[in-house]
Amino acid sequence: MTPTTPPLQADDTILAVDALRLFYGDSPALHGVTLAIPRRQITAFIGPSGCGKSTLLRCFNRMNDLVDGVRIEGDVRFEGRSILGAALDVNLLRKRIGMVFQKSNPFPKSIYENVAYGPRVHGTTRTGELDSIVERSLKSAALWDEVKDRLRASALGLSGGQQQRLCIARAIAVQPEVILLDEPCSALDPVATAKIEDLMLELKKDYTLVIVTHNMQQASRVSDRTAFLYMGTLVEYGRTDELFVKPREKQTEDYITGRFG
Repeated sequence: MTPTTPPLQADDTILAVDALRLFYGDSPALHGVTLAIPRRQITAFIGPSGCGKSTLLRCFNRMNDLVDGVRIEGDVRFEGRSILGAALDVNLLRKRIGMVFQKSNPFPKSIYENVAYGPRVHGTTRTGELDSIVERSLKSAALWDEVKDRLRASALGLSGGQQQRLCIARAIAVQPEVILLDEPCSALDPVATAKIEDLMLELKKDYTLVIVTHNMQQASRVSDRTAFLYMGTLVEYGRTDELFVKPREKQTEDYITGRFG
């Protein structure tokens, strides 16, 4: 992170959240969140456990649809269009906005088939084309050199860090515009974490990344912008270098200095 993060212009916004409220049954989880996610940058969501970080992240690709009793008010727009309408093709949305979860979840298939799975589902069947996609995706995930001689081996035989990079390769195989990462390093050791962080910095050349992290040092290392949430409320959102050095809100300062949370 450097102090040269460019200011956010309206046409740089790829995801826009407008007065978003989310309820689990009668219990509110998000309270009128409004923010703009910039294109081809890394945006981090920080805050204590249960503050709404992952809930907000899952709004971007409609994963909250899978939870019974969820009700949403407000709007989320992707490339200027609302994604909350009933007529939206959610499968197409999740192709364009991929997700990597906290716990690496490779399929019980070969390394090759893990990466080829998404393209196959979306209609790519030619072997040569699939081969190219698998190689390109594994290279983009900085994993190709480690696995190129064992593509037909089970993905479950990879280390935890390698499995997480494989999940990133699987996400980018369908060429999304956005990659959501929900605490992608929480189960990894420092060496594997450093590789994922380096990978994120490389990926932002081609993709927009949104990351939920409990690790404030990680947010300060990799993100261009940071949003601090507390009890479902967006307390502060801005350039990472400014938010960590000179936060505008006392609550933000208390959290990042360890006074609570």
